[in-house]
Amino acid sequence: MDEPVSPHLAARSAKKVISDDLLLRQVREHLIECSKDMHISGDLDAAYLETAGGVLSPVPSGTTQADAYRPLRHPVVLVGDSKLGGISTTLSAYEALNSRGYDINSVVMFVNDRYRNHQYLEEWFASRGIKLLAFDPPPPPPPGRNHTKDEMNMKEYYAHTSTTANATSLIDHLDGCHSIRLSTLQSLPQRASRTLWYPFSQHKTITSQNDITVIDSAHGDFFTTTSIPTTTEPSQTLISGSQFDGSASWWTQGVGHSHSHLTATAAYASGRYGHVIFPKTAHEPAVSLAESLLHTQGKDWASRVFFSDNGSTGMEVALKMALRWTARLYDESSKDKRDFQVLGLSGSYHGDTIGAMDACEGGIYNSAVEWYKGRGFWLDPPTLGFEKRELRLRIPWSDESLVFDSLPDAYNIPDRQKTTMGELYRTYIQKEITKLVQNGTTFGALILEPLVLGAGGMKFVDPLFQAILVDVVRSMSGVLLPPRPKANESDPMPTLPVIFDEVFAGLGRLGFPSISPVLGVKPDIAVYAKLLTGGLVPLAATLASQHIFEAFLGDDKRSALLHGHSYTAYPVGCAVANTSLRLLQEMVRGESFRTAQMDWGIVAEPSQTYPATSYPPRTKPHQFACSLWSQRFVKELSDLPIIKRAMALGTVLAFELDDGFTGTSP
Repeated sequence: MDEPVSPHLAARSAKKVISDDLLLRQVREHLIECSKDMHISGDLDAAYLETAGGVLSPVPSGTTQADAYRPLRHPVVLVGDSKLGGISTTLSAYEALNSRGYDINSVVMFVNDRYRNHQYLEEWFASRGIKLLAFDPPPPPPPGRNHTKDEMNMKEYYAHTSTTANATSLIDHLDGCHSIRLSTLQSLPQRASRTLWYPFSQHKTITSQNDITVIDSAHGDFFTTTSIPTTTEPSQTLISGSQFDGSASWWTQGVGHSHSHLTATAAYASGRYGHVIFPKTAHEPAVSLAESLLHTQGKDWASRVFFSDNGSTGMEVALKMALRWTARLYDESSKDKRDFQVLGLSGSYHGDTIGAMDACEGGIYNSAVEWYKGRGFWLDPPTLGFEKRELRLRIPWSDESLVFDSLPDAYNIPDRQKTTMGELYRTYIQKEITKLVQNGTTFGALILEPLVLGAGGMKFVDPLFQAILVDVVRSMSGVLLPPRPKANESDPMPTLPVIFDEVFAGLGRLGFPSISPVLGVKPDIAVYAKLLTGGLVPLAATLASQHIFEAFLGDDKRSALLHGHSYTAYPVGCAVANTSLRLLQEMVRGESFRTAQMDWGIVAEPSQTYPATSYPPRTKPHQFACSLWSQRFVKELSDLPIIKRAMALGTVLAFELDDGFTGTSP
């Protein structure tokens, strides 16, 4: 750089492009070289990366240093400020680092007998288990700008200071912190195997420490993991590496791990609220989030939002809502509760709580559970996928098949409604429902995972089938529901409640700002979670239409929706969700998706011409059908001998191996 100014200004002046990725790569490469030199010479015990300016000063790209270096998450020696105002400066720097997940091993600063910042700060940091060491300041510059004398004085100062008890203590302390960190990471597998009961895991298969992955931190799309080396060489006590989070941590991550905007929002909300009780109270994060969800995902159909803590409990709430509404259509004087069933799709998954499990057909997740009953009937859905480079529709109960020219063609519901395939679907669904009702089945709700069946196998369901299923269910009210009382014959015909489980597919994961317009049908109830908070804290939201809400209005409390938990509408979660939704909306209308649309042959509208919460004018929802995975890659993947089928939409890529085992990579 040519000018001694802030790095971002210096880079701009020198017309140099130094991205954060390039900066980190060069730092890593240099540290690797240092590590090699250490093993060769044996005289290098540690490497220190000195940054310039404050922790929030920019690097050449303009990103703050605290954010730019976060993927490395190196331990920090914070240099405090001994001058007037230095207490505030030092604590602000600490807060900025701490909120980003850095470990501050020590604070060092100069002694200033006038302001004595070091005395205050030593006690403050000690209460947080952080060691502060104060050093005598360097000598002032000699008069007359005598650079030779100044250099000699500083050499003497450094030589003396490096031999002081504080300097020795600092080095010993940093070495100790490093040893403790390594020891802690190395002990985690054994400690975990003794104390933890893992979800979705057969513990009998955990036979060694190497079966457990130790995650030291996470940033962006990667974990920083550690493992115990197989070598017995003493110098190799632990191996650190970067591992791609292929499942997006059970599909919760949309904007990347440890996103600074989300963590800053969480810090603010936790400082402002902590947690507050929710019945008959209101706080800004919850109200704003409800308004946002109603304006976007619930646009033109939903009027209320009920908060819970995860997708499964969100679905429990949805089931209670739907079944109550349906039950009110029957004779309320009867003391016997009706055995309501749900109608859904084979391969669906709605969660692990008892009610949500019963809303799915028997399978690996629920059949072994002692209380499981399987309260419903599940239709086998047609699915989409690339086979030998062709986007093909497969129907499990018919020999009919169809090849599409493009993704948008497959998701163009208005045009496809007019085809013979639409009539085939309609006839099949009507026949199955009629048969079930004639056999005595009483349905309480239709439940769908729109477009993609997530945990049940990453099946990309033909959207036309789902659209027609909703339409048929609503048109068959006379078959599915009891007759209306004569006094109410002028009222709109009631229809079986439709629940959209958008826990996996919703909030832009599939590239659509919202899913309901793609199918061309609106639900009565919809559930959102996972991406809702960007993977930072648990939260779920169940949206309901006005007529569903009114089913719980009455003169006594028993009529109300008596559901909730201690952390309902957790203010930190609601605040983070507001930030997460803004980031997700920006991504869906951002450069990556516009590039993807062009790759898949879609002419995209400029993002500036429409709000992030809706579809562009003159653009139909199916025109958003594209994938961040390149068209060429997906087609080539589908053409591999070992691959039976591949499919991609939005951020999701799924493929099926030819031996019947299904692998997925979101």
